[in-house]
Amino acid sequence: MTPQPYAVRVAEDPADREACFAVRKEVFVVEQGVAQEIEYDDYDVVATHVLAVREDGVPLGTGRLLYGEVAAAKTGGDLTVGSLGRLAVTKEARGLGVGVALVRAVEDAARARGLAAVDLHAQTHALGFYERLGYEAYGPEFADAGIPHRAMRRAL
Repeated sequence: MTPQPYAVRVAEDPADREACFAVRKEVFVVEQGVAQEIEYDDYDVVATHVLAVREDGVPLGTGRLLYGEVAAAKTGGDLTVGSLGRLAVTKEARGLGVGVALVRAVEDAARARGLAAVDLHAQTHALGFYERLGYEAYGPEFADAGIPHRAMRRAL
Protein backbone atom coordinates (compact mmCIF):
# COMPACT_ATOMS: atom_id res chain seq x y z
CA MET A 1 0.00 0.00 0.00
CA THR A 2 1.37 3.40 -1.00
CA PRO A 3 1.49 5.96 1.81
CA GLN A 4 -0.70 9.02 1.46
CA PRO A 5 1.10 12.01 -0.10
CA TYR A 6 -0.32 14.20 2.66
CA ALA A 7 -1.08 14.20 6.37
CA VAL A 8 -4.09 15.59 8.26
CA ARG A 9 -3.71 17.08 11.71
CA VAL A 10 -5.40 19.40 14.16
CA ALA A 11 -4.06 22.92 13.59
CA GLU A 12 -2.45 23.59 16.96
CA ASP A 13 -0.03 26.46 16.37
CA PRO A 14 -0.31 29.90 14.73
CA ALA A 15 1.51 28.75 11.57
CA ASP A 16 -1.01 25.93 11.07
CA ARG A 17 -3.93 28.31 11.56
CA GLU A 18 -2.45 30.74 9.04
CA ALA A 19 -2.14 27.84 6.57
CA CYS A 20 -5.83 27.06 7.15
CA PHE A 21 -6.77 30.68 6.49
CA ALA A 22 -4.60 30.77 3.34
CA VAL A 23 -6.43 27.73 1.92
CA ARG A 24 -9.80 29.29 2.75
CA LYS A 25 -8.79 32.54 1.06
CA GLU A 26 -7.66 30.66 -2.06
CA VAL A 27 -10.83 28.57 -2.30
CA PHE A 28 -13.61 30.77 -0.95
CA VAL A 29 -12.44 34.35 -1.53
CA VAL A 30 -10.42 34.02 -4.74
CA GLU A 31 -12.04 31.03 -6.45
CA GLN A 32 -15.68 31.39 -5.30
CA GLY A 33 -15.85 35.16 -4.83
CA VAL A 34 -16.92 35.16 -1.17
CA ALA A 35 -16.25 38.53 0.45
CA GLN A 36 -13.18 38.35 2.68
CA GLU A 37 -15.04 40.26 5.40
CA ILE A 38 -17.50 37.40 5.86
CA GLU A 39 -15.11 34.50 5.31
CA TYR A 40 -13.31 35.03 8.61
CA ASP A 41 -15.38 35.37 11.78
CA ASP A 42 -15.27 35.27 15.57
CA TYR A 43 -15.81 31.50 15.48
CA ASP A 44 -12.28 31.07 14.09
CA VAL A 45 -10.86 31.89 17.53
CA VAL A 46 -12.76 29.10 19.32
CA ALA A 47 -13.05 26.47 16.57
CA THR A 48 -11.01 23.31 16.26
CA HIS A 49 -9.30 23.60 12.87
CA VAL A 50 -7.94 20.65 10.88
CA LEU A 51 -5.28 20.97 8.20
CA ALA A 52 -4.11 18.71 5.39
CA VAL A 53 -0.51 19.26 4.30
CA ARG A 54 1.59 17.74 1.56
CA GLU A 55 4.79 15.93 2.58
CA ASP A 56 6.77 19.09 1.78
CA GLY A 57 4.53 21.19 4.05
CA VAL A 58 2.33 22.81 1.39
CA PRO A 59 -1.24 23.19 2.74
CA LEU A 60 -3.87 21.30 0.72
CA GLY A 61 -7.08 21.67 2.68
CA THR A 62 -8.78 22.68 5.88
CA GLY A 63 -12.01 22.46 7.85
CA ARG A 64 -13.24 23.46 11.28
CA LEU A 65 -15.43 22.12 14.06
CA LEU A 66 -17.63 24.27 16.26
CA TYR A 67 -19.13 22.71 19.38
CA GLY A 68 -20.98 23.67 22.53
CA GLU A 69 -22.74 27.02 22.81
CA VAL A 70 -20.96 28.49 19.77
CA ALA A 71 -22.39 25.73 17.55
CA ALA A 72 -25.93 25.91 18.94
CA ALA A 73 -27.19 28.46 16.39
CA LYS A 74 -26.02 26.19 13.58
CA THR A 75 -27.31 22.91 15.05
CA GLY A 76 -30.81 23.85 16.16
CA GLY A 77 -29.67 24.41 19.74
CA ASP A 78 -28.61 20.80 20.29
CA LEU A 79 -25.39 20.87 22.34
CA THR A 80 -24.66 17.22 21.46
CA VAL A 81 -24.21 18.16 17.80
CA GLY A 82 -21.08 19.77 16.38
CA SER A 83 -20.91 21.96 13.30
CA LEU A 84 -18.46 21.18 10.49
CA GLY A 85 -17.67 24.22 8.40
CA ARG A 86 -15.23 26.01 6.15
CA LEU A 87 -14.19 22.76 4.45
CA ALA A 88 -11.89 23.77 1.60
CA VAL A 89 -9.51 21.82 -0.62
CA THR A 90 -7.11 23.50 -3.06
CA LYS A 91 -7.60 22.85 -6.77
CA GLU A 92 -4.36 20.87 -6.98
CA ALA A 93 -5.47 18.52 -4.20
CA ARG A 94 -8.99 17.74 -5.40
CA GLY A 95 -9.51 14.09 -6.24
CA LEU A 96 -6.79 12.88 -3.83
CA GLY A 97 -9.14 12.07 -0.95
CA VAL A 98 -8.18 15.17 1.02
CA GLY A 99 -11.80 16.27 1.54
CA VAL A 100 -12.80 12.87 2.89
CA ALA A 101 -9.79 12.82 5.23
CA LEU A 102 -10.64 16.30 6.53
CA VAL A 103 -14.30 15.40 7.17
CA ARG A 104 -13.22 12.27 9.04
CA ALA A 105 -10.71 14.31 11.10
CA VAL A 106 -13.47 16.75 12.08
CA GLU A 107 -15.70 13.81 13.01
CA ASP A 108 -12.88 12.34 15.13
CA ALA A 109 -12.52 15.68 16.92
CA ALA A 110 -16.29 15.71 17.52
CA ARG A 111 -16.21 12.17 18.94
CA ALA A 112 -13.33 13.15 21.22
CA ARG A 113 -15.60 15.86 22.66
CA GLY A 114 -18.42 13.38 23.23
CA LEU A 115 -20.68 14.73 20.47
CA ALA A 116 -23.41 12.51 19.04
CA ALA A 117 -23.62 13.99 15.54
CA VAL A 118 -22.16 16.54 13.15
CA ASP A 119 -24.15 19.09 11.14
CA LEU A 120 -22.91 21.08 8.18
CA HIS A 121 -24.18 23.53 5.61
CA ALA A 122 -23.21 22.09 2.23
CA GLN A 123 -23.01 24.00 -0.99
CA THR A 124 -25.62 22.25 -3.12
CA HIS A 125 -23.07 21.14 -5.72
CA ALA A 126 -21.33 19.18 -2.90
CA LEU A 127 -24.41 17.31 -1.61
CA GLY A 128 -23.36 14.06 -3.29
CA PHE A 129 -19.90 14.22 -1.71
CA TYR A 130 -21.36 14.49 1.80
CA GLU A 131 -24.09 11.91 1.10
CA ARG A 132 -21.36 9.40 0.20
CA LEU A 133 -19.88 10.09 3.65
CA GLY A 134 -23.16 9.32 5.41
CA TYR A 135 -24.67 12.80 5.74
CA GLU A 136 -28.38 13.35 5.13
CA ALA A 137 -29.85 16.63 3.92
CA TYR A 138 -32.72 18.23 5.80
CA GLY A 139 -34.66 21.45 5.56
CA PRO A 140 -35.00 23.80 2.60
CA GLU A 141 -32.27 25.18 0.39
CA PHE A 142 -30.90 28.55 1.55
CA ALA A 143 -28.31 31.08 0.39
CA ASP A 144 -25.11 31.69 2.31
CA ALA A 145 -22.69 34.26 0.86
CA GLY A 146 -24.89 34.17 -2.24
CA ILE A 147 -24.27 30.44 -2.75
CA PRO A 148 -27.10 27.84 -2.45
CA HIS A 149 -26.71 25.49 0.54
CA ARG A 150 -28.55 22.69 2.36
CA ALA A 151 -28.22 21.61 5.98
CA MET A 152 -26.96 18.06 6.50
CA ARG A 153 -26.36 15.81 9.51
CA ARG A 154 -24.53 12.58 10.28
CA ALA A 155 -24.84 10.64 13.53
CA LEU A 156 -21.50 9.54 14.92
